[in-house]
Amino acid sequence: MKRLRWPSWMPIDPYIVLLLGTVGLAALLPARGGSADVASGASTAAIAFLFFLYGARLSTREALDGLKHWRLHVTVLACTFVIFPLLGLAARGLVPVLLTDPLYQGLLFLTLVPSTVQSSIAFTSIARGNVPAAICAGSFSSLVGIVVTPLLAAALLGGGAGGFSADSLVQIVFQLLVPFVAGQLLRRWIGGFVTRHKKVLGHIDRGSILLVVYTAFSEGMVRGIWHQVSPARLAGLLLVEAVILAVMLALTWYGAKALRFDRADRIAIQFAGSKKSLASGLPMASVLFGAQASLAVLPLMLFHQMQLMVCAVIAKRRAGDPVPTAVTEGEPEPGAAGRNAVDAGTRSR
Repeated sequence: MKRLRWPSWMPIDPYIVLLLGTVGLAALLPARGGSADVASGASTAAIAFLFFLYGARLSTREALDGLKHWRLHVTVLACTFVIFPLLGLAARGLVPVLLTDPLYQGLLFLTLVPSTVQSSIAFTSIARGNVPAAICAGSFSSLVGIVVTPLLAAALLGGGAGGFSADSLVQIVFQLLVPFVAGQLLRRWIGGFVTRHKKVLGHIDRGSILLVVYTAFSEGMVRGIWHQVSPARLAGLLLVEAVILAVMLALTWYGAKALRFDRADRIAIQFAGSKKSLASGLPMASVLFGAQASLAVLPLMLFHQMQLMVCAVIAKRRAGDPVPTAVTEGEPEPGAAGRNAVDAGTRSR
């Protein structure tokens, strides 16, 4: 029997259809009472298991080798946790013209979330960039974000983050960091199995996000939060997010060139430094925002899909670019690490 495929002319990622369907399901059949408790517990367990698999997949030696490329990782972390939040703070001037205060709180939270792991690696590989650097950059960002994101939320969001406390940080650490460390410790025995079944990790990644989205939006429907959002405000939010994404994509690409990174590293920096993670952001939002989490994660959900669509186009265009083999005017000379990374990225396609 011939397997059905998503039409190649369809510009929408099929995953966004699943996300929208999940939101629709939450609107029609929100989880209430005991079923809400079950859904919340299941989503927490799914995210914890996802980070356990992340830990089991990341080679400890690979992570240590990645630390040698510290300039690249510092650049990605600065984009993720410094420049992004500054853009979020600047967007405060758009309230109440384009954004309501709750939507702005969600937008600001979006700028505090760590980078992605899966899509950064995938797009860097497609574009023939430094894949090992993308793996380490995404993983380091996720680990740093477990602590930095709640602290930034406490400093910048204040009461909007639902009353940040030490208990919130502990809860996030136990949900994300502890499973990751457990995966690292058990990698010797299960790492090979996880590596051989990458598709399983991808399904768990997307499935856990859908479960968290359903739980958050169900709570929002039960509490009547969605009556606060109008189509005009959603359009304004999309416009602001498009501008932020465009600024970050340009800054990571041309800024990395100004810092004299080679082409392979610039690709890794652009894709790791311009993205925000749903897998990390959703559970953090549910802890920090509580009952307001469904509205707080809306900007993150929209930005996530926008970044996937735009970066898919950019990655395909980068794949068609000639890989420099010699020094050209205005272009830094690729080092041995950069050349090896390009080869690795090409092989992994």
